[in-house]
Amino acid sequence: MDQIKIGRFISSRRKEKNITQSELAEKLNITDRAISKWENGVCLPDANNMPELCKILDISINDLFSGEVVDMKENEKKLEDNLLEMVSIKEQRDKELLKLEIFIGILVTINMFVLIFVAFFIDMQDWLRIILIIIGIIPFVIGLCYAIRIEQIAGYYECSNCHHKYVPTYKSVLFSSHINRTRKMKCPKCNKKTWHKKILTK
Repeated sequence: MDQIKIGRFISSRRKEKNITQSELAEKLNITDRAISKWENGVCLPDANNMPELCKILDISINDLFSGEVVDMKENEKKLEDNLLEMVSIKEQRDKELLKLEIFIGILVTINMFVLIFVAFFIDMQDWLRIILIIIGIIPFVIGLCYAIRIEQIAGYYECSNCHHKYVPTYKSVLFSSHINRTRKMKCPKCNKKTWHKKILTK
């Protein structure tokens, strides 16, 4: 997906409609800086802004992703190409998120053990010892909660019974027993509690 091309397309359509960046930003209830970022190819519009943006610019979402008004004859192929690219982008993003989860887990665990080690094995006043332990535990708990959130939203879980692929709730991931990224959860489709494996594609 060519962000530069999409940005130029947004800019040209906006100008064709005689709308300034500020006016477009006001219509979408965002900052004109965000519009500038889109038009310079820095980032893409958020999913919740896309339908209204397309309505204002009088284009389809497929046109937006293509960076041009798509001919009806080519519409189906362009749509398929855009969907495949979106799936690929999501898969790559999920891989990066899962790497981040590992990094966060390692970082907060090392931090906790180092501070607890210092607290127990270095001579100091009791109040300082307690503070060091708290400083070690609090980031660990916060980091763990954040890492579990990443695991919940990145990719999907596949039920070993009916092979249904889904994104579970945070609560079900948090309270499930697990071996690495395989968790024992209740499938929302077959209602069987089995081991569900983490996968990246649906």
